[in-house]
Amino acid sequence: MGKGGSISDEEWERFLKEAEAGTEGAPKEPSARARFVARRLRDEPDRPEGWRTYRPAQRRRGKARYVVGLLVAVGLLVVALNPGMVTGWFGGDGGGVGTSLPAESERPRQAPAMSAAQRPTLDEPFRGSPATRWRDGVDGIYLPAARATGWMNRTQVEQALDRSRDFLAASSLDPGVLRGERPDKAIALINPQQEDVQGYLAATFREPSRKNDPLLLFSRFEKSKARLTGDVVKTRGRLTFREGERGAVEVTADVTFVYPVVRAEAGSEDVTRTIARREIVMSWDDPAKVAIEPGTFSLASYKVDYTNGGCGAVTGYFNPQFGADGAAADSGTGPEVDPYDRSTSMDARERKAGEAGCGTATRS
Repeated sequence: MGKGGSISDEEWERFLKEAEAGTEGAPKEPSARARFVARRLRDEPDRPEGWRTYRPAQRRRGKARYVVGLLVAVGLLVVALNPGMVTGWFGGDGGGVGTSLPAESERPRQAPAMSAAQRPTLDEPFRGSPATRWRDGVDGIYLPAARATGWMNRTQVEQALDRSRDFLAASSLDPGVLRGERPDKAIALINPQQEDVQGYLAATFREPSRKNDPLLLFSRFEKSKARLTGDVVKTRGRLTFREGERGAVEVTADVTFVYPVVRAEAGSEDVTRTIARREIVMSWDDPAKVAIEPGTFSLASYKVDYTNGGCGAVTGYFNPQFGADGAAADSGTGPEVDPYDRSTSMDARERKAGEAGCGTATRS
């Protein structure tokens, strides 16, 4: 696990046990189906649940608060201090060729600019892709500044953010997991007392199905068919947090992962890319109010949207198509989608796709 936190695992566990000692009455088992309502269900409660989505049952949520004046003031200050950064917000280069983009601290206003079509190669697996200028691995996942929230003080929130990013690394970046191995490190961070999620985890590797698909949470390639070229996965995205139910610290991850892969056969030079965007909501619950193991989180929701990862039978692995028309061969009959466009939310993308299932990628 990552060691970026400012307090040790022992201190974290001691703090949680002390909080638990002050409990009046027995904690409740945090069934995800009784804990969380996604914004889309709040706004449109009668719409069917999307494919590649886990949605717990509805719960009440407070009204969002926006401090518009402060945001405008901060935006003007950033323009004054670093005008080049703003270019990146609007889909431009944000700097010279070969430089990494600044971290995505907020949702961009538009998709990255289209570039001339170029085939990826073993030496340049991100060639022709906006991901060329994205950062590598966890460096591409923005962490906001921590502040006291819910039942946690600033230091504990900082630790929760670090461990949330650890989960993303263990579930979608770990080399063994990408080769199809069981994601034990990631699973260890999920509350073992969350019964519905544990049921999903037990079924998903034994008998993958549309309902119990490992790809909803984990990135995996079948090693007999495809392998990562090199050891770099490009990422872009961010974590945000808010106070959730019963004082929990609710961390939301919205991250796009770009995986360059080749055929499994030795000597293959046929490079393609699988792109997965994940939105995962992790609830770091107060052990005085919820039955939870120290150092773990409860899953509130998780969804994935991927291109060139397979659009047929569920196998539990990404199934990329190769060749000049690889991505096109994997496309479905749904609306066109730009896998690099992070300017719209996952909910908005699902509303556009409707029940089509698989869309058509505009680029890879």
